[in-house]
Amino acid sequence: MDLMVSTSSAQEGFCLIQQFHRECKRGNKLDVSGRTTRSISSKVPLWSRKRNRLVLVSAASQVESSGLNGRAQKFDTLASGHSNSNGNGHFSSANSSFVLEDVESNNHLRQLVRTGELEEGFKFLENMVYHGNVPDIIPCTTLIRGFCRMGKTRKAAKILEVLEGSGAVPDVITYNVMISGYCKAGEINNALSVLDRMSVSPDVVTYNTILRSLCDSGKLKQAMEVLDRMLQRDCYPDVITYTILIEATCRDSGVGQAMKLLDEMRDRGCTPDVVTYNVLVNGICKEGRLDEAIKFLNDMPSSGCQPNVITHNIILRSMCSTGRWMDAEKLLADMLRKGFSPSVVTFNILINFLCRKGLLGRAIDILEKMPKHGCQPNSLSYNPLLHGFCKEKKMDRAIEYLERMVSRGCYPDIVTYNTMLTALCKDGKVEDAVEILNQLSSKGCSPVLITYNTVIDGLAKAGKTGKAIKLLDEMRAKDLKPDTITYSSLVGGLSREGKVDEAIKFFHEFERMGVRPNAVTFNSIMLGLCKTRQTDRAIDFLVYMINRGCKPTETSYTILIEGLAYEGMAKEALELLNELCNKGLMKRSSAEQVAGKM
Repeated sequence: MDLMVSTSSAQEGFCLIQQFHRECKRGNKLDVSGRTTRSISSKVPLWSRKRNRLVLVSAASQVESSGLNGRAQKFDTLASGHSNSNGNGHFSSANSSFVLEDVESNNHLRQLVRTGELEEGFKFLENMVYHGNVPDIIPCTTLIRGFCRMGKTRKAAKILEVLEGSGAVPDVITYNVMISGYCKAGEINNALSVLDRMSVSPDVVTYNTILRSLCDSGKLKQAMEVLDRMLQRDCYPDVITYTILIEATCRDSGVGQAMKLLDEMRDRGCTPDVVTYNVLVNGICKEGRLDEAIKFLNDMPSSGCQPNVITHNIILRSMCSTGRWMDAEKLLADMLRKGFSPSVVTFNILINFLCRKGLLGRAIDILEKMPKHGCQPNSLSYNPLLHGFCKEKKMDRAIEYLERMVSRGCYPDIVTYNTMLTALCKDGKVEDAVEILNQLSSKGCSPVLITYNTVIDGLAKAGKTGKAIKLLDEMRAKDLKPDTITYSSLVGGLSREGKVDEAIKFFHEFERMGVRPNAVTFNSIMLGLCKTRQTDRAIDFLVYMINRGCKPTETSYTILIEGLAYEGMAKEALELLNELCNKGLMKRSSAEQVAGKM
């Protein structure tokens, strides 16, 4: 869905721009693969390592430090011949060797990071610092980012600590990467701790990262406190800052409060963009004030901001969800007249609405018009149609459009197949469903839990529990963990086939696996026992059900009453029925229906 542009994505892009700028300032160049290469203004001739690894540097040349932080002065002084000399104009072997070690160590560190050897890079960094070398902050920042992406924030934090204690000075980008890693891992308190101890001034990206995390966690009040701290430190919010806060305010406090933030934003000289307005339009629609949202849309150009296709899609979706189809058609016509090109999402909103209303013919018309507007239908365009055909039990049409979908280069997703499998199983065509299931992997679509549950349930209801159990083994082999629905289907199928003891065996198996049975599962066992004239065991199972904290339903009691009557104890069954009604465990209307069958 393209409801609106994510402000976090824009922020990440800004981080990358910052890093590019920093690379350039340090004399780096970017090659076509995106890797950085060092630009050295003059060549540094090296003697053989066997001759004490001395560095010969011309007095007229200077070598750029390439981000070595604390070692920059060593190169400059060596080049000028001032300090580090022995009085005869010769360079000190110890100092020269020490500088070379820094260069070589950092080159090796960069190589490890470049090849993705993060663990080796971390060990090498610790060894570097232990031997007194000052690391380059760029590969260290990349190491921090790598471990954060792996979810290893503690190791990333350790790298930052090593860097801070080495004599190197982490810049704002290094801190931003660490803060971002904490925020993505949900460790907002750790992110705030890093903010408090930063050795450089935080920038707007720092604050936006933290504000996004706080707002996504529903901590708007704390986010507003961070905004106050941001202003106190003379770091001025940008359009992303305010859009984050406006979105959270719409969600937590309503659009009225969000509009106050919009006014504050303007007063501070920050101009809202189309993403900001889209957030507000979305908030107004969610409050059910569609007419106000339409007016807001029409007023946007006078505020200096043109709406985009996402703005229209937000309102279009709201129109469809409230049944205002005529307004939706009019809005689409207005979009085309004003030169806005509808997106795939625009058409999918309309198709989805028409299919829900059962207007499949009109939905097909919309689908066929999409290529004329430069939009190729995707699986989300076809899925509502297939679901609609399946719902109306028009399996031939569903299969026709599934084939048409593939012939047009649009490949079905797991939702498409789940829709088809559900319809086939309900239609009793379980063998066809099994055949499709077996072909999924070859079609590049991996079955998920719900896929197997659908077919297992279909097989169990068709009296083919043997095949259903084979599918259970297959899903386990694929590391898919069966759930309550899986076992309930199997238990129900075995009980219906009269294999009650086997059903009870499965029941206890999934209890041992930590899967909690529900009322449907218990009822299946009790029904199987009653059908085999084992009502006493069924009553014991009801007691077990209550002891396990599962509340019996009216169906649970009905099964037992009908079981007693089936065993020739109609009088006792009626007495139990009256007692259950008096205790409010069964409705009088339900009891009368049960009594009428006895």
